[in-house]
Amino acid sequence: MTDSAFESTPPKSAPAFQVSAETHVDASPDAVYATVSDLPRSGEWSVECTGGRWISGTPATVGAVFRGENHRPEDVVAWAPVVRGGWTTESEVVEAEPGSVFRWAIRDRAGQRQESVWSFETRATDHGCVLVHRFWMGRHTEGIRGITADMDPARKQRFFADWTAKLTADITATVQRIKQVVEKS
Repeated sequence: MTDSAFESTPPKSAPAFQVSAETHVDASPDAVYATVSDLPRSGEWSVECTGGRWISGTPATVGAVFRGENHRPEDVVAWAPVVRGGWTTESEVVEAEPGSVFRWAIRDRAGQRQESVWSFETRATDHGCVLVHRFWMGRHTEGIRGITADMDPARKQRFFADWTAKLTADITATVQRIKQVVEKS
């Protein structure tokens, strides 16, 4: 099922962030999907999400809402005023096609979906599948607007470059950790 407001094709304007990483996993697309769509387990592989719980809807289906527990160390882009330590997020599943794609959008404080979309996608190979993890942000979220509100253009440019590097490293580590989790099963 797909929520048309969050198709995989971003709008024509340049996104604030667009990063992805992929790896081959020696398991079926269905096995990988079953793991990555079980968001309460995300603490097993995520760099920042330590777990959480489904708070509404049928877990892992379009419209379901997940409250994630997160933690960020002090040294991550240390010069920028980002959230450090623990915090929670709410995410809404916007696409759930078993064996193919699992996509969710981060909600704002009012419970509205933002253009901050994470996904796992799988495609079969002769010996397992390729797992792709993507993050896309179109319009700046309320969090990014708050972080960059007092920055001059040079500092904003530095922030977006540093944060893109951080996101890329995080999702690259995440796909490798998922590979390990799934292949041990």
